[in-house]
Amino acid sequence: MPQTLQLLGLDLAVPDHSTLGRRAETLEVPRPKAGSEPVHLLVDSTGLRLCGPGRWLEEKHGTKRRRAWKMLHLATDADTGHIVAPVLTDRDADDGSQVGPLLDRADGSVASFTGDGAYDRDEVYAAVAARHPDAAVVIPPRASGVPSAAADTAPTQRDAHLRCIAKCGRMGWQRASGYNWRALVEADVARWKRVIGDGLRSQTDGRQATEVAIATNVLNRMLDLGRPEYIRIA
Repeated sequence: MPQTLQLLGLDLAVPDHSTLGRRAETLEVPRPKAGSEPVHLLVDSTGLRLCGPGRWLEEKHGTKRRRAWKMLHLATDADTGHIVAPVLTDRDADDGSQVGPLLDRADGSVASFTGDGAYDRDEVYAAVAARHPDAAVVIPPRASGVPSAAADTAPTQRDAHLRCIAKCGRMGWQRASGYNWRALVEADVARWKRVIGDGLRSQTDGRQATEVAIATNVLNRMLDLGRPEYIRIA
């Protein structure tokens, strides 16, 4: 880093790694901002390994450490492709339990919530309804799923999904419900792994949260730079 600043002709002090780590503990990173319109959230999760002793250190000193993981939960805006809410949890945290934190981090109102079959739980529907009563919930029911007891008199959104699947099949339901848009959040996960990597370099919860927030802003900024601007001329 000092050599880079010298090449740029800048006389600036460069903090060392320890200083940067301490600052990251309390650094306030701007949260992603949604537009004025209600967002269509697409959610997914992936594992990030905690970077520990390197291979050289293991070979030289015999240092062995059980590989540790964290789970990264992402919510993407279907219209822009931006990551609007990242949540980092322990490895044992399931996807359904993080719906509330994801919705709380998302700025603005939510028009729909789309996730894979891991989110097919009553508490997920309840968490969305409690925060955004008018939001559509698009989650594929399990193959063994059955309608609710009140399906004939007061059908739920899940009951409607089951009826559509029974009538049109799962592929037909995916097209009718817009579930296929979930591929966008899978693309965000893939971009994260390619650009940022599959690990966390920080060792404490506060620093890891800052690391994830910075990576989110970086990926969103890269997406903006790579998106063409269209101007109507006729």
